[in-house]
Amino acid sequence: MNKTLRISFSLKNTYRVNGILYSLKQIPLVKKLLPQKLYGVRGLKIFANILSGLWELVSVFLGKLLYLTLMVAGMAMLYDGLPREAVFLHILLFLSVIGAFMNTFLFNPTKDKYYAMILLRMNARDYTLVNYGYSLAKLIVGFLPFAIWFGFRCGVSLWTCLLIPFFVTGLKLLMAAWTLRDYEKTKRATNENKLGKFLWITVFVLLAAAYGLPAAKIVIPAPAVQTVMALGFLAGLPCILKVLHFSHYSEMYRELLAQSMNDMDQAKAVIQNQSKQSISADTGITSRRRGFEYLNELFIKRHQKVLWKSTKRQAAVCAILTCGVLLAFYLAPEFKTHTNELLMSFLPYFVFIMYAINRGTGFTRVLFMNCDHSLLTYSFYKQPDMVLKLFRIRLREIVKVNLLPALVLGCGLAVILWASGGTDNPFDYLVVVVSIACMSVFFSVHYLTIYYLLQPYNAGTEMKSGMYQIILSVTYVVCFCMMQVRMDIMIFGVLCIAFCVIYSVIACILVYRFAPKTFRLRQ
Repeated sequence: MNKTLRISFSLKNTYRVNGILYSLKQIPLVKKLLPQKLYGVRGLKIFANILSGLWELVSVFLGKLLYLTLMVAGMAMLYDGLPREAVFLHILLFLSVIGAFMNTFLFNPTKDKYYAMILLRMNARDYTLVNYGYSLAKLIVGFLPFAIWFGFRCGVSLWTCLLIPFFVTGLKLLMAAWTLRDYEKTKRATNENKLGKFLWITVFVLLAAAYGLPAAKIVIPAPAVQTVMALGFLAGLPCILKVLHFSHYSEMYRELLAQSMNDMDQAKAVIQNQSKQSISADTGITSRRRGFEYLNELFIKRHQKVLWKSTKRQAAVCAILTCGVLLAFYLAPEFKTHTNELLMSFLPYFVFIMYAINRGTGFTRVLFMNCDHSLLTYSFYKQPDMVLKLFRIRLREIVKVNLLPALVLGCGLAVILWASGGTDNPFDYLVVVVSIACMSVFFSVHYLTIYYLLQPYNAGTEMKSGMYQIILSVTYVVCFCMMQVRMDIMIFGVLCIAFCVIYSVIACILVYRFAPKTFRLRQ
């Protein structure tokens, strides 16, 4: 067992370290400083190993902290008038049942299992038991301090807080034993990532019970939950024997991992098929333009379904919502004052809305799947003047696509501001419209720029750029944080317009300097 544990850790650490080194090599400014034989540099390997170890340590605690903060203790504080201890335990009970069959640790066909059992032909039973035991140990260690911390804050007794991680572990063992017994009867392997309709319905029912019942002032009493938790822990103890003595791990994982590989291939085929279906089959579509303008016009006309059709729907929804708010003003005039106060300070909130409705990522994905995927194999298509000319044309088109809902939304907000009582500064109306339009232009420039500078796809249409994904994630986080900002319309609007103009200029300069070198198929 000790040998299996060492090999398992070594295997996980190896591909995690290689992933870190690969990600470092994708960072444009960093990769020039790195040596060509990156994977053979001892110092970088030590650095990557340190990062890997830190991530393993963080993973023990971070997920549990976020789970208890956001989904249990944080939600329990929203229900005023109910005993906080009872609400905390009530929510925890139902979410733990959901986690018992959605995150078992045992029936998840991960890459490390494929590498170990299929490629390295390790003993399936030994490998499974070692890693399952390690996962349960991490669960207990990670849960315990936060269960005590949040439990005390909600008035839960110490012995109950100590019981929580063992209760959660007991439920997972109980579900694991039941699923293993089901495999012995049916010879069908259960993939926890592919829940059936019945289980999804069960999940929604349990979520409704967890959060809906307290909203209706119905909570399971704390003593009843404590009894269930104790029984759950005790029920999990004999299940350990089932997990230890199960004799078909090898056959079960061959089936699970084979299903997983097939699912990945099918998913790729589905994506490619959907990409093809988004192209209009109308053979009458043509253009009178020449060169790249001809190519671009054909592309836009043949992708009306995924570009202009969805954009027109967004614009229609914005117009309908504006009319709905104006109708609300007519039916309930007292609603005007509060709405006016919100609009005067909530303009930063619309950064996230514009992020959500922007078609930038969809546009670049379709560009690659149905155009650049093939054309990047030709040398003429990668010549600097060709790259820059096509970038200008595409930037113009994506700005036009995204401006339609932005202008409708901006004009709608200006009308709502006027109808709700208006503002002393008439320039506020103009700033609202222009700033919303500038947000749309910013996201259009942003997504097309990082597509040209980092081109994340390889010839197999797989995303291979860690830096591209990091930038997308950072963009989401920043936009989400803007929802918490409160600032006067004029101040934020002017800052937003200035930032968008400066960013667009800098982004275009970067594309002109680097895109001819970076706009390539990834290896």
